Amino acid sequence: MPGDTNTSEVLLLMGPPGAGKGTQAEKLARARGVRKLSTGDMLRAHVREGTELGRRAASIMEAGELVPDELIVAMVRSELQSMDPVRVLLDGFPRTPGQAEALDALLAEFEAPLTAAVEISVGEDELVRRVLRRSAQEGRSDDNEDTVRTRMEVYGRQTRPLLEYYRECGVLRRVDGVGPVDTVFGRITEVLP
Repeated sequence: MPGDTNTSEVLLLMGPPGAGKGTQAEKLARARGVRKLSTGDMLRAHVREGTELGRRAASIMEAGELVPDELIVAMVRSELQSMDPVRVLLDGFPRTPGQAEALDALLAEFEAPLTAAVEISVGEDELVRRVLRRSAQEGRSDDNEDTVRTRMEVYGRQTRPLLEYYRECGVLRRVDGVGPVDTVFGRITEVLP
């Protein structure tokens, strides 16, 4: 039951850079009573604070590449350890089959099965426009046209295989990510159990 804080709930939001995952994750976390865990936000915070992880991740992020699985998995594990029951919405993780396998193992440890994996689908031209606009508004150094294109290529090569993985698991839900924020949010809530 949505918002039942006594029951584990694990949701994934998937989609290429600029698909609106962060915006939708905020709304969905509030509506479902789960903690939003954005690996992108966590990584940027580490970079800003100059932590060891942040220094290691900074050059990788600036090149538009994905941070190594072991660093991401360690951050997610520490977050899950603080939850009882596990009620989380993952934004930006997993991105690779290796991360999906690590997530499956973590969820098994915490006895919190995956509830749903939602893909927010948006065409490439719209994605580029959105990310460059966000970059200008927020001054994000990891969002210039070259890194946007690289991240899209990385997404296509490494992340898209997850769609088939989650489809086979029976938990993949796909929604059209074009339209007003509230309209897209409505589409997401309609496909969740």
